[in-house]
Amino acid sequence: MTGTFKVVIPARYASSRLPGKPLLKIAGKPMVHHVCDRAREAGAAQIVVATDDVRIQQSVQSYGFEALMTSPLHNSGTERLAEVAKTLQWDDQDIIVNLQGDEPLIPADYIRLVAESLAAQGVAGIATLAAKISDLEEIFSPHAVKVVLDKRDYALYFSRAAIPWDRDGFPGAAGDETYLRHIGIYAYRVSFLQDYVRWRPSELESIEMLEQLRILWEGEKILVAKVATAPEAGIDTEEDLIRVERRLTT
Repeated sequence: MTGTFKVVIPARYASSRLPGKPLLKIAGKPMVHHVCDRAREAGAAQIVVATDDVRIQQSVQSYGFEALMTSPLHNSGTERLAEVAKTLQWDDQDIIVNLQGDEPLIPADYIRLVAESLAAQGVAGIATLAAKISDLEEIFSPHAVKVVLDKRDYALYFSRAAIPWDRDGFPGAAGDETYLRHIGIYAYRVSFLQDYVRWRPSELESIEMLEQLRILWEGEKILVAKVATAPEAGIDTEEDLIRVERRLTT
């Protein structure tokens, strides 16, 4: 499927923990440049960085990639994607991968897989990824979002809680492939994306602080493709920056 999907990288300048995060240097170049490299390695037909700051736009353009200024009023990266699709007049059937600007270690084949998985079916307008959890501490961590699937690999529910609850097994060892950690990369059809941004946040979304629950609340399907392992965490803190720097220079 190389060349038949697009990648949009939302990259805001503001960050409570790391101001100017997309432009922070890792292994000699800005973080957002590394993310652009991952998208290029995945074989995307078009790569656009969607930003709200001219410094990010200029940096991306100087690196040879496309960057589009978008509204500073968006509440999420998904809304920023929708603006890009509308501005560039992409076709309703085009597939867009939402690649977070603070994920320089995301494997290129994961980007490609989420797009291919969406393209291979016609039920859902959105696809995402998940990986098996084998560590009990991770199952119970509210920072690890869990997902439960139906037999066709469409999501039944996402939660920060330990789902499904093993009535007889907890608090023992983690079980089989029942327990899946959600990986926050998404592929959308443009038509679905435009519908999504018109929906109001749902009660479940507000409780769990999980944007994808808005989709299930509306009765829509989310396809979940499984991968062997979750990628290394993105960058939110100075410690994360040091960790990724070490990873990319060794």
